[in-house]
Amino acid sequence: MGRDKALLPWPPKNEVGGTFVSEAIRSLNAHVDLVIVVAGANLEQLAPVVYAEGAFLVENTTPEQGQFSSLRVGLQDVLSRGRDAAIITLVDRPPVRPATLEILLAAFVEALERKKWAVVPEFEGRHGHPILASREMLEAFLRAPATATAREVERTSQAFLEYVPVDDEFVIQNVDTPSEYGALVE
Repeated sequence: MGRDKALLPWPPKNEVGGTFVSEAIRSLNAHVDLVIVVAGANLEQLAPVVYAEGAFLVENTTPEQGQFSSLRVGLQDVLSRGRDAAIITLVDRPPVRPATLEILLAAFVEALERKKWAVVPEFEGRHGHPILASREMLEAFLRAPATATAREVERTSQAFLEYVPVDDEFVIQNVDTPSEYGALVE
């Protein structure tokens, strides 16, 4: 990408300086009691934005081990703060619509009653983020080998996942290149 994706302006042409990470924090803050952002080499750049939005920042001291290592750092912090569920999302994407998050939260409550561990949004047959995960799913991620991926853990936990169709393409939107970001801006 050539720059920190978490700090890409959002919405595009934002007059007040919002970014992917600041807007994600704002949208989550409306529904949870704390937001935790995991940073690696970009800790110093993210800190002012994260703290200005009232979120917590934890450091992944081994970001070279990949995205799964950051997930595990964040989930361990969730459990250390006495929480037993989490909304898991990535910073290289625009935040989902507020209505989408409300649909997922309602589905999560219902899924827990059916002994499901997590709900995953689905748009046009593709699975996305944010994932709402119970303690069982958090522990499944944490028990997995460090060399695993989140997708592998999800596959082995398939019976405990519930997919929720939503009408929000942002759940599958991933921004890895300037052209992908440009397509969102247009």
